[in-house]
Amino acid sequence: MTYTARIHQGVGAIAADDWNRMAGTDNPFVSHAFLALLEESRSVGGRSGWSPLPIVIEDAAGRPQAAVPAYLKTHSQGEYVFDHAWADAWSRAGGAYYPKLQISVPFTPATGPRLLLGDRPDLAPVVLAAAAQVASEHGLSSAHATFIAPDQVPLFEAAGWLLRADIQFHWENRGYASFDDFLGVLSSAKRKNLRKERAAAQAGVEIKALTGDAIGPEHWDAFWVFYQDTGARKWGQPYLTRKAFDLMGQRMAAQILLVMAFIDGQAVAGALNFIGRDAIYGRYWGSVIDKPFLHFELCYYQAIDAAIALGLKRVEAGAQGQHKLARGYEPVQTISAHHIVDPSFRRAVADFLVRERAGVAQDQQWLGERTPFRKETE
Repeated sequence: MTYTARIHQGVGAIAADDWNRMAGTDNPFVSHAFLALLEESRSVGGRSGWSPLPIVIEDAAGRPQAAVPAYLKTHSQGEYVFDHAWADAWSRAGGAYYPKLQISVPFTPATGPRLLLGDRPDLAPVVLAAAAQVASEHGLSSAHATFIAPDQVPLFEAAGWLLRADIQFHWENRGYASFDDFLGVLSSAKRKNLRKERAAAQAGVEIKALTGDAIGPEHWDAFWVFYQDTGARKWGQPYLTRKAFDLMGQRMAAQILLVMAFIDGQAVAGALNFIGRDAIYGRYWGSVIDKPFLHFELCYYQAIDAAIALGLKRVEAGAQGQHKLARGYEPVQTISAHHIVDPSFRRAVADFLVRERAGVAQDQQWLGERTPFRKETE
């Protein structure tokens, strides 16, 4: 069978049915709706440094069979897997690290499929070869895939991509019937702390968990204010535009859990989550008041409540944050894969990654020994 790799100028240029057939329905972030709304809202493209270049594998009849959500990157912002040191090293050696090819969901440190294979898992080597070829033929330094779904990591490794590990904190649902059921597996001191935090956060505040048609324009207006404030404090300029949130509400409301806090009917804080087949993904939060533990309540505890109610396996609460550990979120490794075009540069990166992975494994073990769960001796 003959296949052709075609580069498109955006996911919006590809028929939604074709894209979703390849992407599946498990993960909201690789859906046509999400990736296309990023383009339509101008959150990517233009001067953002994220130029959409999805690569689609077509059969001899021109039918899409597999794809990757790819972007031409002119910087390393919004990726959450930090390669600035690599860029500096390659620049000092006389090379140009940018542009590079990024296979990911922009601004979204959530695990998911990066090879959209539909019912053609046999095309994984073809897709990865196409991405490597795009990097080589267009003079790019490298290609990178971040936050890869665990079941796809072996596909990248088999194709010779270099693997990199990092740590996030995820909450795992071990069949809990309620939040109190979850609290029951914690040590006594931690259980008391979490109850105190929830009580303090909820005092004088009305909290609403909204999804689907319950989310109105007024909620997005309020959340935009929260998002801008958090974005300005964290990274200087928010990644998403105002229009992106409107489009999320119009096209993905059933996959959104918006947790809002109100005082006297006025929205004062909110947390935006997306709902997948197996997980809730916490994405953004913001507040116009300073109330102790409100962040933990809206972002972590409400997400646990929802995951239990929906029977979901886990909560992914975003990048970094060791403070999640004391609240029942456990350290797990996230994996990225990297194709480095220049052989000497590849060897240097590979050597670095061997040592870095060992350090990450040690960190994970150390953190895992400090979870709030009851020990066998308790």
